[in-house]
Amino acid sequence: MGTPDFALPCLEALAGSEYSVKAVVTQPDRPKGRHGVIEYSNIKKYALSKNIPVLQPEKIKKDGWPEKLQEIGCDLFITCAFGQILSKKILDIPVYGTINIHASLLPKYRGASPMQRAIINGDDVTGVTSMLTDIGMDTGDILLMKETGIRRDDTISTLHDRLSVMGSQLLMDTIKLYGQEKITPVMQDDSKSSYAPMIKKEEGLLDFNKSAKELFDLIRAFNPWPGTFTTCNGKEMKVITADYSDDGDHDMCSPGSVICISKECITVKCKKGLLYISQIQFENKKRMTVRECGHNMCSGTVLGK
Repeated sequence: MGTPDFALPCLEALAGSEYSVKAVVTQPDRPKGRHGVIEYSNIKKYALSKNIPVLQPEKIKKDGWPEKLQEIGCDLFITCAFGQILSKKILDIPVYGTINIHASLLPKYRGASPMQRAIINGDDVTGVTSMLTDIGMDTGDILLMKETGIRRDDTISTLHDRLSVMGSQLLMDTIKLYGQEKITPVMQDDSKSSYAPMIKKEEGLLDFNKSAKELFDLIRAFNPWPGTFTTCNGKEMKVITADYSDDGDHDMCSPGSVICISKECITVKCKKGLLYISQIQFENKKRMTVRECGHNMCSGTVLGK
């Protein structure tokens, strides 16, 4: 059971193993792009290419779906970024329970956006967790964990791809050891839990009253989606890539002030430190480096006004 690309390596690993994948359960097809064209997810495309039946419930707890899942007759359910909460009636179906792969070191960052929140919060380490699924939001007993560092040059894209592959490896290790009864499930410590709510586009607004490091982390976490933005001379300006320093030699300037513009970057004063913006996109324009960009910005311009 999975929907976005993060779940695809898990499905590929299962389909290429000695186990028999009886069905793939994924969210219904949705319109994409400005023209609203219905497009299959990569999960569905892969399943169909392997002749695996695909089920797409709008609400998996209702409309006879628990009974349909019962009829399939599976020993084990696997969930990975599925997008719907399973009822106890569904969780009671498989003989050996349900294993979930989650993109954080639980109980930290339960919820929909663990990878983005780890970058936004400036974490140095994250990882993937396998757990026994229960009726809560990522609250089940922990089986195995695998860690990775968050690098300075990581964006949500690079971290997503690394963790998705790690998740598939962790899944196969978990199934093997769990089947051999070599894993003792560990209850999560709720007192150490945190929640990673769904990302909203408006969170991408750059507030230069924050530190340059905070904005740098936000830009990385939201690249490519939903993106970060500010305004320049009354026009929206998306910020695609940037770097930062803790330089504090411009205390006389207000946050958001453009300190200087070079061929490499736009240097912007933040509450603490400097943000070096290197790739931008103005309204109705393509993405471009500062070197490529013809604009009316100059030193002293205040972004976000």
